[in-house]
Amino acid sequence: MEEINMDKKECTTILSRDRIETASNLLERASNQLNKILLGREDLHRMVLIAILSRGHILLEGLPGLGKTALVKALSQILKLDFKRIQFTPDLMPGDILGTHILQQKEGGQREMQFTPGPIFTNILLADEINRASPKTQSAMLETMQEHSVTLMGKTRTVPQPFFVLATQNPIELEGTYPLPEAQLDRFLFKLVVENVDSDVLCEIITTRHRGEPPTAEASLSADDLELLFETVDDILLPKPVARYIARVVNATHPGNSEAPAAVNDYISYGASPRAAIAIAGAARGQALCNKRPTVGFEDVRAVAPAVLNHRLVMNYKARFDNMTPFSLIGSLLEQLDEAGLNLPDSVKLD
Repeated sequence: MEEINMDKKECTTILSRDRIETASNLLERASNQLNKILLGREDLHRMVLIAILSRGHILLEGLPGLGKTALVKALSQILKLDFKRIQFTPDLMPGDILGTHILQQKEGGQREMQFTPGPIFTNILLADEINRASPKTQSAMLETMQEHSVTLMGKTRTVPQPFFVLATQNPIELEGTYPLPEAQLDRFLFKLVVENVDSDVLCEIITTRHRGEPPTAEASLSADDLELLFETVDDILLPKPVARYIARVVNATHPGNSEAPAAVNDYISYGASPRAAIAIAGAARGQALCNKRPTVGFEDVRAVAPAVLNHRLVMNYKARFDNMTPFSLIGSLLEQLDEAGLNLPDSVKLD
């Protein structure tokens, strides 16, 4: 790696071409495996891998039978990480997730409380149908998702690293469900909508897969490979103009902001938090690495911003009445917001 001076006060590190190439090849290997296991979902797999690079949690929303659970299982196989699944139900208690203390008798007749870890002590946790659990159980995951630790009876225990929560929810089933509160949603880096596949992909699935069972992963990444990816994405350069653009995008989601488009003032009650700006910056680094570039560009921000922002915007009643979705509103915002902040007329284009 070679160092260059960015200004008089600070310098930064530019990644070497060899390191970028090595990390990109590892990402491509993981992506190819996911694409072979689950057909017709290349864009979804790319976003999932970007979230993993950013060490963020993912909320997968889609109808049953679209392969959400299979995707998480395949990811754990490729990354060679410990995997556990929790099927969320209304009667699930926090102790069923975090673990509990059990009174045990020792050899000398003495008794003591021993901790039995719950399924959250893993690398990849699949929280299936998370909106079926009660708010009390949902909130039990808040500390673990943010702090990567569990505190019970005054003692804090860290979960294995790396740690990812991939949660699923059914968007149309409302009976017996508890919508995730904003504080819980804000812990997820991405909310990804899992769509149905087209007829050609569906035909390939039913002709090449016995009972629809996906194949197992043929190649995987070692712990050293994963660590190299983490270190490389952290070293991706985020230029100050791009960082300022991220800040302006997030601020423009707040009604009354000077750069907020009319749609934001009409349809949003509350905009995104500063955590959204941090999430966009991290995800944009992962997007840049996928494109084999050592620096983040404006196009990287536009690519990841919808997945970061769509679950963080609190829409008002008028948005529901006019069928305005968060994705369409974010698209309109990104289209109208000038990247350079110069407010140039549409007839003038920057090279």
